[in-house]
Amino acid sequence: MLARIVRRGLHAVLLVAITLTVTFFVLRLAPGDPSGRYLADAADPADIARVERSLGLDDPLPVQFVRWASSFLTGDFGTSLDHHRPVRDMLAEAIPRTLLLASLALVLQIGLGVWVGAMAARHRHGALDALLSVLVTALFALPAFYLAYLLIGWFALDHAWFPTAGIGTPGLDRGEPGWLFDRIRHLVLPVCVLGIASAASFARFTRGSLIDALAQDYARTARAKGLTEAGVLWRHAFRDALPTLLTIAGLSTPFLIGGAVVVETVFAWPGMGALLIDAIGARDYPVVLAINFACACAVVAGSFFADVAVAWADPRARGDDAEDAT
Repeated sequence: MLARIVRRGLHAVLLVAITLTVTFFVLRLAPGDPSGRYLADAADPADIARVERSLGLDDPLPVQFVRWASSFLTGDFGTSLDHHRPVRDMLAEAIPRTLLLASLALVLQIGLGVWVGAMAARHRHGALDALLSVLVTALFALPAFYLAYLLIGWFALDHAWFPTAGIGTPGLDRGEPGWLFDRIRHLVLPVCVLGIASAASFARFTRGSLIDALAQDYARTARAKGLTEAGVLWRHAFRDALPTLLTIAGLSTPFLIGGAVVVETVFAWPGMGALLIDAIGARDYPVVLAINFACACAVVAGSFFADVAVAWADPRARGDDAEDAT
């Protein structure tokens, strides 16, 4: 088990390094540069060269990469070319907000997806299964931004139950009466959009995995011993399907992070997604690379912990360690 964790950890580090390297060169080869933010379209070439020299953009790409990688390894993400602030400080503000949104959405995805999938599997090929399948397919095909506007129109504009945007009401500071409730109200719609959109696909995988497990011999034996269908489902089939569900939950991290970009933009949520959109438009290379690093770490960490969780839940997945030891 320890050898498996070390091996997966080394793979994760290598994957993050490759991702950052590719992103660095793709960004630098894309049309445009940050100097356009400081100069007019018909600027003098000497002024353009001066700005590029001050930003460190006049050196060859390999030199820029070595300089950037050296500072990056020491934890120095540089200074934002657009906001003129340390990128580390900007990430310290944005990352917790995105992680809060994505974590709550992951809990909603797993809880709702498992419940819907289990109900469909328990009543497989029946009316409830057909109804749930139609609803899940409709939610799966519905774009996240469209679902966001539907919920905003119904719950925010028509009934004013929840706010339409932001992380909190301006002027309401931490510790004041109603501050926590206000934060929760601002979280509800973004979390629901991100979690429900992901729960639809998770429910489909849950249904398929449970139906396969319910068709196994041990499930028929449990029914023959008098165990109810619900007992067979939760005590036996769910345990057999758990490794698959853990893998899917871990691999859903990229979709949650990617969906957070859309959701944060729609709801004006000040997280990594909104920061990334602004940085791409401004050619703010240090911010884009730092956010890409954070997203890559989150995606790789989700896959890594899912792999470890599968090995913990299913001893058969640890067979490769025994083979390596021999």
